Amino acid sequence: MDGADGVAGALAGQGYLADRALATAVHLARTLRLPLLLEGEAGVGKTEVARALAAATGAELVRLQCHEGIDVHHALYDWDHARQLLAVRAEQDVDLWSERFLLERPLLRALRASDDGPVVLLVDEVDRADDAFEAFLLELLSDHAVSIPELGTVRAAQPPTVILTSNRTRELHDALKRRCLYHWIDYPTPERELEVVRVRAPEVADEVAQRVCAAVARLRGEELYKLPGVGETIAWARALGALGPDAAPDDALGAVLKVREDLDRVRALGVLDGA
Repeated sequence: MDGADGVAGALAGQGYLADRALATAVHLARTLRLPLLLEGEAGVGKTEVARALAAATGAELVRLQCHEGIDVHHALYDWDHARQLLAVRAEQDVDLWSERFLLERPLLRALRASDDGPVVLLVDEVDRADDAFEAFLLELLSDHAVSIPELGTVRAAQPPTVILTSNRTRELHDALKRRCLYHWIDYPTPERELEVVRVRAPEVADEVAQRVCAAVARLRGEELYKLPGVGETIAWARALGALGPDAAPDDALGAVLKVREDLDRVRALGVLDGA
């Protein structure tokens, strides 16, 4: 994949339509071997960038889903205590802190898998983790190595391509941002979103796809609890396509809006009248 155009073409081959700015960010992340931090509202396609990149390059995708309370034992490694206990009962002389009892978590997997070929490490929704985990992650991304007290240092043979995503539910620390390339993914324009629907849902009639994208643009102009993402646009288009040519947008509104108050507001204000 040579340059931003090569990246855009490779991602398009996996059904992901990246604009010039995003393709450039991905290209620089791979060339400079820097983590790429993607921020944006939920549903704009941040996670799909990593999936499409891994598929396009033939790399192994290793995903770490962050959550509140995540720590080293969830993200890096742990010990299989049940097997250790069984081994102690069955064997007299056993090394309980050997590879035999090691449970490999996503971050350790990403470092080790690089011995066998390229790896894309996706650290998803890093904003859901706490400050302590963020500091640990910063150290790992800086060295591409971790120390396991019982086994020693594990270092990546070749640094994985790292993509971090954030829905910006909280601000990430400047130290982590400084370590990364940064790119904000916004909602696509109706024209761009129509291209996405055509690629991801080719079975949907073009007239239906156009109506859906125009309607989604109206919804995003309202003050809703949860604005629809690109995935909801595709689901809505497929739902209306399945209902037939006479279906009204309101017939499948639950495919695009997932909060009762949003449904009530849109219907009460007639946001989709004439759509």
